[in-house]
Formats: sequence, C-alpha cells, structure tokens
Amino acid sequence: MTATLSLRTTGTAGVARAESRDALRHLGPNWFAAVMGTGIVANAAAGLPLQFPGLRDAAIVVWALAAALLVVLTGAFVLHWRRYPALARGHQDHPVMAHFLGAPPMALLTVGAGTLLLGSDVIGTTAAVAVDWVLWSLGTVLGLLTAAVVPYRMFTRHRIDPDAAFGGWLMPVVPPMVSAAMGALLVPHTPAGQWRLTLILLCLAMFGLSLIAALVTITMIWSRLVHFGTPPSGMVPTLWIVLGPLGQSITAAGLLADAGPMALPPLESQGLVVFSVIYGVVTWGFAMLWVALALAVTVRTLRAGELRFNLTWWGFTFPLGTCVTGSTALYHHTGAVLFAVTAVGLYLLLVGTWAVVATRTLQGLFGGTLLRPTPAPA
Repeated sequence: MTATLSLRTTGTAGVARAESRDALRHLGPNWFAAVMGTGIVANAAAGLPLQFPGLRDAAIVVWALAAALLVVLTGAFVLHWRRYPALARGHQDHPVMAHFLGAPPMALLTVGAGTLLLGSDVIGTTAAVAVDWVLWSLGTVLGLLTAAVVPYRMFTRHRIDPDAAFGGWLMPVVPPMVSAAMGALLVPHTPAGQWRLTLILLCLAMFGLSLIAALVTITMIWSRLVHFGTPPSGMVPTLWIVLGPLGQSITAAGLLADAGPMALPPLESQGLVVFSVIYGVVTWGFAMLWVALALAVTVRTLRAGELRFNLTWWGFTFPLGTCVTGSTALYHHTGAVLFAVTAVGLYLLLVGTWAVVATRTLQGLFGGTLLRPTPAPA
C-alpha cells in the first residue's frame, strides 16, 4: 500500500512537472504585451492632469505588479529558450509572432520609466535612476535590433500576401520611439556636456527612425483596410496598435521639449517646444480619428458576437495609454483644457479596459487556453 501510494505521488508529481514544462512550450514574446499594458496604466497616472488622493499609491502598486510580471516572464522566457531552443528561434520566422519580438524591449522600457516616475518613492531616487538606466539601455539595444532585423526578415524571408498588413507590423518599429520618450526622462540624470547632448540627440534620431517607419506601415494598414476590408475578428484588437506610435510620438516630442533646455542651446530647445506643440496637435487629431475608427470596428465585431478573447486584446491597452500620456504632454505645453479632459477620459477607459483584459488573461491562463500554439494565418 505504501509503495503504491509512493508511486502514485511520484507519478502525480511527474505529471505536474510535465504539465509545467509543456506550459512553457508555446510561450511567445506576445506575452510581454501584458507588461506593457500594465505598466502604462501606472505611468500614465503619474502625470495625469487630474490628481486625487490615493491615485499615486495605486499607481505604485500597479507599477510593482508590472515589474513583478516582467521578472516572471523574463524567467519563463529564459527557460523556454533553454528547453525549446528550436521553437524559440522559430518565432522570428512566424508570420505573426515575429512582429511581437518588439514587445520585450518595450516592456523593459515601460517598467524602467515607471521605476523612475513611481518606484523612486519606494526604493529611492538613486536606486530608481540606476534601475532605469539598466532597463532603458537593454530595451533600447533590443528595440533597435528588432527595428532592423524583423523588417529585414520580412523583406528577405517571409512570404507576404497582399492582405497581410495588420497592426502588429508596427510592434518591431515602435520600441525606438518608446526609447526616445523614456530617454528624455534620463537627460536630467546624465552628466552635463557631451554626454547629455549625445543622449538627447540619440533620442531625437530614434524619434525620426521610428516615426518614418511607423508612417509607412500605417499607410499599408490603411491600404489593406480599404482594399480588403476589416481584418478577421481575432485581429481586430491589433487595429488599436496604430495608436501606439501616434500617442508615443506626441509624448516623446513633449518630453524631449522638456529636456531640451538642459542639453541644447536656447534656440534649439525653444524650437523643440514649438515643434512638440505643432506636431503634437496635428498628430493628436489623426489619433482621435483612429480612435473613432478602431472603436467603430471593435463595436461592430462585438455586436456580431465575433470578438473572442485572445492575447491580442492587450493591444487595447498600451496604445490607448500612449494617447493618455500624449494628451497630458499637450496639456502641459498648451494649458488647453481640451487635452486635460481627453487625458482623463481616456485614462478612465484605459483602466476599465485593462481590468477586463487582465481578468480574461488570468482566466485563460488558469484554464490553459492561452498556452496553446499561435496558428499562422492561412
């Protein structure tokens, strides 16, 4: 009897270990979108035009959650690479998953910025700056790699159908824009002189790199929608990713304008302020148009009963959060109540959306439905 019980216990433990290992088998970089979506909820709250008691404390808790999630996913990703190296390397050749290689660097950058903006209340400014430098450096290097490698492989390896363009194509080229915005926060913590000048110029160069690549890609997505109609229901949430480079570029322009006086001569720094407002308002207008279009398509799909949950739902969160931070930056530079109201309204929508997506993700995780392979499109 004892031997039988021992065998059963051993067998059960073996099954549990096998299930644990198998759970990592189909882990993809798209999971890091959960870190991005959670982190932006915290970061957007830090500068929100409307502050009230308890908001910052709640934001710190959400930042800590995003940081913990980043640690867990990074550990899981390392194990995935060790146990299933062929599958891990195969992500770069998958016609959908390859683009989500941009998610890990943006997750690093988002948590790093949150550490500086919010985590300093917990670990102190010196430690927060050190952590942010590490995460920003890693995220920037990885993001520049994805911005070059993923499009290169699209040009030379992938078979692209005429109707293949979707919001996920933006994922590999947006990280440098996030680096530009988050790098601006580090300018005051950089030694004055050439170091500070180099940092802000690199951020401006990454701003241009990402912006032009994103505009080309958005044009292809618009063309796909016009010629082939709305995407399959599972891809509808990726339409919201278009807001990512739009909102993040407005945010980056505003933050770089704030950092300008510390690194650039007066004329150039004043020019950045003027540029941030003119560019920001124009781009904000198109972003609001895209919000309306994406919302209309999403509601249409929802009413048809076709909007079933999958990890692409995290595409609702981070891009929307960048519109909050972009509106906040415009309010800071113009004082226009229009942008303050928009920032607060979109933030409320962001929090509600994040709560729904996070809940559904936990349900899918514990149910095992999110740990299955991502099929390639037909």
